[in-house]
Amino acid sequence: MNWMMLFLKSAFAGHSFTPPQGTEIAVQYDNLYAFLLWASFFGCAILIGGMIFFAIKYRRKTNTDKTPYISHNTALEFLWSFIPLLIFLGAFVWGWYVYHNMRAIPENATEIHIFGKQWTWEFAYKSGKTSANEFWVPVNQPVKLIMTSRDVIHSFYIPAMRIKQDVVPGMYTALWFNAEKTGDYQIFCAEYCGAAHSQMMAKMHVVPVEEYEKWLQENDEGLTLAQKGQKLYNAKGCIACHSLDGSVKVGPSWKGLFGRKDRPIESGTVDADESYIRESILQPNAKIAKGFPSGVMPTFQGQLSEDQVMALIEFIKTLK
Repeated sequence: MNWMMLFLKSAFAGHSFTPPQGTEIAVQYDNLYAFLLWASFFGCAILIGGMIFFAIKYRRKTNTDKTPYISHNTALEFLWSFIPLLIFLGAFVWGWYVYHNMRAIPENATEIHIFGKQWTWEFAYKSGKTSANEFWVPVNQPVKLIMTSRDVIHSFYIPAMRIKQDVVPGMYTALWFNAEKTGDYQIFCAEYCGAAHSQMMAKMHVVPVEEYEKWLQENDEGLTLAQKGQKLYNAKGCIACHSLDGSVKVGPSWKGLFGRKDRPIESGTVDADESYIRESILQPNAKIAKGFPSGVMPTFQGQLSEDQVMALIEFIKTLK
């Protein structure tokens, strides 16, 4: 009995069986999880306990006992259906609220690109800084992770932040968090990706803003991602078809392109995010901009690496 009381006390005291909480989202996540756990526990206790109680209380005592006629009780039947319904609806609304907070990425978030490959994580920053299997983020600032895979499906998982997102080859996925405590946090791959899947780990260092900025500027190459993208813009001939000042050439201008909502295309509209621009570079005929001919732009599939595509996107982001 003592161990049961200790379990209840520790669980109510602060979710001692979960990793440290590194974000406000983690607190919301744990509160919802605790509610579901205890609602399930008490529901199970009432249901199974009631079955055992009635089985003992109304068991047949002799071979001549007859089962009495028992009519239904409308009020009880309504309550034991309506009360669980309220609990389920409450859990749904609560879960939707937490999920919405997890997916609503702030516009001013610091962006970091992540590449997954067997069996390592690579990180790239706007300053041109790169790292492998460990990365740095500023404390108390929203961080947006833009992720893709170089080979198979991976899953980027930070237990302390209670966030996880599949990293898929051929497309971009995104995730965000706001780390509230400095320190080192473990990262795992949560999708089986081959023989060394269990070794595909990384470290996230949450540091003060000043320390983060100082580390960010220690860049051996000396070029930011946007500057690398600008070089590609000239070197790959993009300048011939896409202007930077809003004027129309063979193709649409890149000025003000990124972030535009409901961009007109032949089949409707689309949001000009990272995935759309990536697709337009590698599969230019997939979504033709309205008012422009199809089949004009050549595909750059196989001609540009993921790093180069990422650099071009970062350059386009600067053309407000």
